[in-house]
Amino acid sequence: MAQQAYMAETDGGGPGTGRPGGRFRRLLRRLTAGWRGDRRIWRRGLLTAAVAVGLAAVMAAHSRIPNAVGNLGSLTETFLPWCGLLLPVLLLIALVRRSATALIALVLPVAVWLDLFGGLLFDKTGTGGDLMVVSHNVNADNADPSGTARSVAASGADVLALEELKASAVPVYERTLATTYEHHAVVGTVGLWSKYPISDVRAVDIKLGWKRAMRATVATPSGPVAVYVAHLPSVRVKLEAGFTARQRDKSADALGEAIADEALPRKILLGDLNGTMNDRALNAITSQLRSPQGAAGDGFGFSWPAAFPMARIDQILITGVEPVSSWTLPETGSDHLPIAARVKVDTETS
Repeated sequence: MAQQAYMAETDGGGPGTGRPGGRFRRLLRRLTAGWRGDRRIWRRGLLTAAVAVGLAAVMAAHSRIPNAVGNLGSLTETFLPWCGLLLPVLLLIALVRRSATALIALVLPVAVWLDLFGGLLFDKTGTGGDLMVVSHNVNADNADPSGTARSVAASGADVLALEELKASAVPVYERTLATTYEHHAVVGTVGLWSKYPISDVRAVDIKLGWKRAMRATVATPSGPVAVYVAHLPSVRVKLEAGFTARQRDKSADALGEAIADEALPRKILLGDLNGTMNDRALNAITSQLRSPQGAAGDGFGFSWPAAFPMARIDQILITGVEPVSSWTLPETGSDHLPIAARVKVDTETS
């Protein structure tokens, strides 16, 4: 009866009726009407085709865009996934213009974008793992540090890294997290809280003149792990100077050197790196470590700004352990979202 009623309603042909997708098909027929026999479909839309080819070139050769002027290359790489938003716009223009040339040219940027980011469209989250880690830039101006601390502690993380710790707020975080984490260490503006013993805690010199990075050994049940916590310098976009990131780049190189000198084979880096995995300026770090988000995450995992995330500048990077899952946590009182990952420290067991 329900099927008959549905057929009776859709057969009427009135406004809003028809099979699912009927409106889209009618729109598509309207857009493509008159294409057959129209020789101008190859001459129209040449500008749109040129833009499509240019977009493909930018995405495919982003590493060759020079940083000499305003760090334009790094700026492009930071927001590179968003180039995909231009693809449906170009498709719509090509259809409206009835341009076969533009439609064919559009295949290039679509293929390049899918090659770069297509894997992030699928959920690769696994199950299991013997260590959960969380990283969060809590924001020095956070009006509710205790609420933020309770929120990240409720995630169930075994190891928790916090960045941008204001000196006056550190006691609040320590008191709030004490019931969940028996062990912790704070170095400058970064801190590490752990359910497992921490040893060999020391500052990592990232060439700033003050302490914004640390290293510690966490004695997990599956073996020791070298855990780094870092907050690289912020970058700015200025009209007169472009994407200013010289100090960030210098600190990234220094952090990369420290990680390369690490004696322990299992390494985890947690922190706000103020850069994405695509940003060439972080090569000293990303050439050694991989992101669980890319290997075992669901989506892009954008973390900043919290109100409308546009980039993943907060990172969990690993080597010597296996990624199992990666995700972002709910918004706190910070302008960053917390990020989480579950990894397998004991890689010798299946």
